[in-house]
Amino acid sequence: MDTYYTIEEKYLQAVEEVNYGESPKALQLLKEIIDNDPLYARAHFQLGKIYYYEIKDYQTAGYHFKTCMDLEPLFPDNYFHYLSLVVFLRMEKQANQVIEKALNVPGVSIASIYELQGLFFEKNKDFSKALTGYQKAFIEVTGKDHKDTIEESLHRVKEKIRRSVVYQYQLTC
Repeated sequence: MDTYYTIEEKYLQAVEEVNYGESPKALQLLKEIIDNDPLYARAHFQLGKIYYYEIKDYQTAGYHFKTCMDLEPLFPDNYFHYLSLVVFLRMEKQANQVIEKALNVPGVSIASIYELQGLFFEKNKDFSKALTGYQKAFIEVTGKDHKDTIEESLHRVKEKIRRSVVYQYQLTC
């Protein structure tokens, strides 16, 4: 039986379990951490990831991501995953709130936040706002692979705009 002396040791073990694909063990450890210290923001973050990506319990994932954001607003890792969830669920009010906060947190990938903003508007068929989001992401991006992904998104949205233009013809005599 494993014995952990501090919450930090238990947290690091939980993260290691997640990395090795042992979500049930990580879930147990993280719940124990929250039971002992409900204000341990990073445990909420890890729980949010497990509930979002593996268990697909979006409401619980959102609760944990939001709790993490409220408890530790300068923790940059939380914002991408939380925003990814609210974009997936098409929750405009929450998406705007998370974007606004994320853009002011040091260490957050600004390009990724703008890219998710573009994706949100693209999913909601507001292609001009999607294009703006992707263009902002392109300005901020620094990695080649990420740049290529954003360029594909820009191309895709431009094509959608082009195809959605309605042509009207008039016959003149």
